[in-house]
Amino acid sequence: MPRLRTVAFATVIGVSASLVLAAPASAHVSVSSTNAVQGGYAVVTFRMPNEEAKATTTKLQVQLPTATPFASASVQPVPGWTAVATKTKLAKPITTDDGPVTEAVTQITWTAATAAAVKPGEFQLFNVLVGPLPEQSTVTFKALQTYSNGDVVRWVETAAPGSSAEPEHPAPVLTLAPAGQSSSQPTSQPTSGASATVASAAAASDDGGSSNTGPIVLSIVALVLAAGAIGLGVVNRARRHG
Repeated sequence: MPRLRTVAFATVIGVSASLVLAAPASAHVSVSSTNAVQGGYAVVTFRMPNEEAKATTTKLQVQLPTATPFASASVQPVPGWTAVATKTKLAKPITTDDGPVTEAVTQITWTAATAAAVKPGEFQLFNVLVGPLPEQSTVTFKALQTYSNGDVVRWVETAAPGSSAEPEHPAPVLTLAPAGQSSSQPTSQPTSGASATVASAAAASDDGGSSNTGPIVLSIVALVLAAGAIGLGVVNRARRHG
């Protein structure tokens, strides 16, 4: 019987360890949306985790596509972060219902106030309303993440043609649903109020502004408890049949 208890306990520890070890594998700047449909407008969410152990993240630069530029791009203010949009004159104007668009936002830079910088083990979400989305299956963004120690991580790499291997620093890629269908990509947070313009994106934070890791911790705890229940179930069944 002690051996069964040991096996059950080892199961719990194994699940916990695998969760902790698996986390860094996906700890890169990513993009998601729940309503990204070809030809439509969508709120896209950039998720930026801090991978450094002794430095905070102070800046995020996201480069929007230039081959298929967005006629419109506006950001949702993030407390403690200032957003600046960089516009570029288009070689070919975009035709919209409101007339031709001759310049488009090609980069958005978020810079944190000292208190709002993303600490080790935390992450921050940034919402942008963009459109119309191109008539293609994916949109690739490029992101540069700056740390307080001066390090800059360039999330700009794309997978080689025909390869399923993820690059070391993959560029965020958004999948677009065909027109008339809903996007199946999960969003990172509620996106109400995301139509605020870039001009109003600057905001000051009194409480630090960084997102906490509560939901992640709760998810890990729930999985660990579930694994523990399975282990105890094994022990109880062994007792009944012993």
